[in-house]
Amino acid sequence: MNPSDLISEGSSLMLFGMGFVFLFLTLLVLVTSLMSKIIDRYFQEPAPSGASNRIPVNRQPSSSNDQGELVAAISAAIKMHRTKKAQAEKRQ
Repeated sequence: MNPSDLISEGSSLMLFGMGFVFLFLTLLVLVTSLMSKIIDRYFQEPAPSGASNRIPVNRQPSSSNDQGELVAAISAAIKMHRTKKAQAEKRQ
């Protein structure tokens, strides 16, 4: 085989492979879209009731007590992390 035959066979194999992958991915997208439409059409979720899913318009700002609890929880988590880190360093 001379080099020009190898190049032509290689390029034809490359084009065949790329075409096969393109067709497979196109078919995959089409089948997935079809399945999605079938699921949406025949297996719909019940409509949510209007009153239970509404976000209240007049929301009260969080109280300072809630903020204090949040700060306390974060502080405790930082203290625990530093304690575990110091114990791990002592072991080494």
